Amino acid sequence: MLPRAARSPSPGAPTCRQPGRLGSSRPSPPRPAPPPEAPPGPPRSSPLPAGACRSRRFAARAWGLGIPPPGRSMGRFRGGLRCIKYLLLGFNLLFWLAGSAVIAFGLWFRFGGAIKELSSEDKSPEYFYVGLYVLVGAGALMMAVGFFGCCGAMRESQCVLGSFFTCLLVIFAAEVTTGVFAFIGKGVAIRHVQTMYEEAYNDYLKDRGKGNGTLITFHSTFQCCGKESSEQVQPTCPKELLGHKNCIDEIETIISVKLQLIGIVGIGIAGLTIFGMIFSMVLCCAIRNSRDVI
Repeated sequence: MLPRAARSPSPGAPTCRQPGRLGSSRPSPPRPAPPPEAPPGPPRSSPLPAGACRSRRFAARAWGLGIPPPGRSMGRFRGGLRCIKYLLLGFNLLFWLAGSAVIAFGLWFRFGGAIKELSSEDKSPEYFYVGLYVLVGAGALMMAVGFFGCCGAMRESQCVLGSFFTCLLVIFAAEVTTGVFAFIGKGVAIRHVQTMYEEAYNDYLKDRGKGNGTLITFHSTFQCCGKESSEQVQPTCPKELLGHKNCIDEIETIISVKLQLIGIVGIGIAGLTIFGMIFSMVLCCAIRNSRDVI
């Protein structure tokens, strides 16, 4: 009988594994090799939050328009908007004062002193004052537009600023028309007034009482006396006038200077109006873009 240790195990019976003894345990299966490391690539970005793509598109559009995107340089943008707003307020105040000065100048030139007496005559050149009437009307419109421009700038209203821009465009056209008329129509106005004086002069020589009032008005207005000589019309000449002054020459000089002054005022106001249109357009666009950013 074989010893117990020499007995062979029956088929299917489990065998005892005794660690530490050779051949007493099965070899452990080989461990799988680690996978090869992937080559380094660009870091993965975290998933974008909702609305991120829209914000990026808006940022690209905003930078294309020269507007800072939300959260970047917003303080600088607000400071520029406030600066434009104050510039427009200052312009409107200056524009309102200029309108009142234009009205005062036009009314004084038309109805003040000897000019009033000359214009009240039956043969007064009404078209001579067309440019002056346009200038006075533009001055009244300037005062109204300056007030509404201040309201639009304070309230930051695009509608009011758009109407303000349209009114400035109308004033610009009126002032340019006045200036051009004053420079181009100067010769026609001078010839017309000289013709009026010659008619009054001849009427006085024919009948001392017929043209007396008109001739006195001419002499006191232009501080002159007669044409080539003042002996025939001496009773109608101003008493404070020293020496002889040809009325034909004085009419040309005085009317030329006054019409030139009207033309300069009209063109100057037209140039001032251009700055107002620029400021209003820039402020209107800035208000619209700031609302898009918000």
